Parts: sequence; C-alpha cells; structure tokens
Amino acid sequence: MIKIPLSSPEHDYEELLSVIDGSKGPQRVHNIEVIVDEEIKKHIIENFFEIDYFPSVGIDTGALRKSKTLADNDDYRRAKQNYYRMYVKFHYGMGYTIIPDHDFIINLESFNTVSLNTKDTAAFSRGDRTWAQEGRGLIKNWRDFEEFDWDMLDILLEDYGRHLDFMRTIIPDGMKIAVVGAMFYQVYAWLLGSMGLFYLIKDDFELVRSVIDRMGALTLRMYEIAASRDCVGILLHGDDLGFKTSTMISPQMLRKLVFPWYKRYSETAHKNGKRFWVHCCGFKEDIMEDLITDMNMDALHSFEDACCPVIEYKKNMVTGQV
Repeated sequence: MIKIPLSSPEHDYEELLSVIDGSKGPQRVHNIEVIVDEEIKKHIIENFFEIDYFPSVGIDTGALRKSKTLADNDDYRRAKQNYYRMYVKFHYGMGYTIIPDHDFIINLESFNTVSLNTKDTAAFSRGDRTWAQEGRGLIKNWRDFEEFDWDMLDILLEDYGRHLDFMRTIIPDGMKIAVVGAMFYQVYAWLLGSMGLFYLIKDDFELVRSVIDRMGALTLRMYEIAASRDCVGILLHGDDLGFKTSTMISPQMLRKLVFPWYKRYSETAHKNGKRFWVHCCGFKEDIMEDLITDMNMDALHSFEDACCPVIEYKKNMVTGQV
C-alpha cells in the first residue's frame, strides 16, 4: 500500500514531456491532476501530512473597487502565500510533477454574481456548492457590456505577475507550473449565460463577438505574463466546448469566434518554449482536427466514454487516423 505523503517522490518534468511527446516509452505512471477539490485536499493534508492547512484565498471585489490595487493588501498577500506554500507541498508529496495554477481563474470568478449556490451535503463538504446556471448572465445587452468592470480585471493581471514571482521561489526541482486559463467557459457560464449566448448569436452577433474578444484578450495577456516565467512549463487552457453529442455552438462558429484566440495562446506558449495543453470536456470529434493541426496543441484532456473513449482514440493514433 502506498503511503502519503511519498517519502521520496520522483519528479522529472523533462521525462514527463518525453512520454507525452511519444519520444520515450513510460517507465512508470506519471500522475497529473488538473484540479484537486479543496475539501479533498483539506482532508488529505489534515489526516496524512504534517503541515497546516490554509484555505484558498480569493479577492474581495468590493475592496478592490475602492483601492484599485491589490499590491498594498498585506493580509491578502500573506494569506495567499501561506496557501500556496501548502499547495506546493501537497502536490510534491502526492507525487504530482505538474502544479496546476488556478490563481487567475479564482480571482476572475470573484466577479461572478449569477451562479447558483446551495448547501453542500457531501461527506467532505465545502459548505456551499456553486454551479453555472443555464439562463441569466451578467451581460444581456450593450449597456451591460459598457458598465461591466473590465478595468478591474486588468488589476488581476498585475497581481498574477507578483503571484508567479512568488511561486518561482518555492517550486522544488523537477517540477513545473501548468497555468490554467479559460475564456469561452467564462462567457457561457456567467458573462452571457448559456441561453443568453445562444440567443445573442442570432440577435446581436457583434455583442457576442465583443464579449469573447474582451475575454480572449484578457486571457492572452495572462498567458503572456505566465509564459515569460521560468517556473511555468505549460499553458493549460480549459474550456468545455461540448456535451455528450455536440459542441456547445457549431464548429463553424467556434472557428469564427473562439479558435483564433486558441491559436494565439498556442503561439504564445511555443515561442516561449512552453507547451500548450487543452482541457475540453464533451464531444470533440468535429473539432479534433482544428485542435491538432490549426492550434498545434501538445496534449489533450479529457476523454469520456460517452462521447470520446480514450481507447478508440488510442487505436486511431496507432492507425494514423488522429
């Protein structure tokens, strides 16, 4: 039985890349997690690790609107650094060579005021559980678009650069950060809402394009900051583009609105010597060629039996169909 934390974990980022690239056969299982739920992490740390647990830290949007900066918030900085010291030790002790970094996404989600909340009744409860509703988004028309706090999001970029500079000082040898970003998910989950997106594509296409371009440009700037740091090895872009039987919007519409941004993210990664990985739940068959050829992704997550079983994709790779 494996005991955690591991007494002498093997972390070899370059070997991991060689296995994923196919230039080296796997000599062992390389474990990677895009995210470990906070309540699970808390339970493991409190019961198996000899370190203190610190809760995840998000920004106070009300205070941010008043101060227009996060640079002089000492309490926020200390709490955040305590959390990430623990966070790195957790991934190190669990044997994960990659440290997924969601800090920018966590702060971005602080502006989401339309998602639904309810009491979490799970055995390991996080207190409240949140999920995206399908209807109302924050932006329903051009007036909402103009009144949205876009300038506040720019402040998050400054804070993220400082965050990565701190992370650089605590990353153990053999490990790298995978910076996790999202763009289209934010659009349909809470900026426009799913139904809002679907209707507005027909009713006000330019509004949809403007919202996506704002989020696309913000995410690109975040990736540019990340790609300039040596502690970062991967830009891991995570948008769920589909469900069991189809993409959220047509492949043609994705190619027009979303994929040009993906291509720029990939180019940003590669010109800085980083890898571009894509997380995408749901049906992907109609856009797989786009992801591989046009966006030049280096790895894909996830595969689901209901719509894209990994065994079938593995067979197609062997026969040269993927």
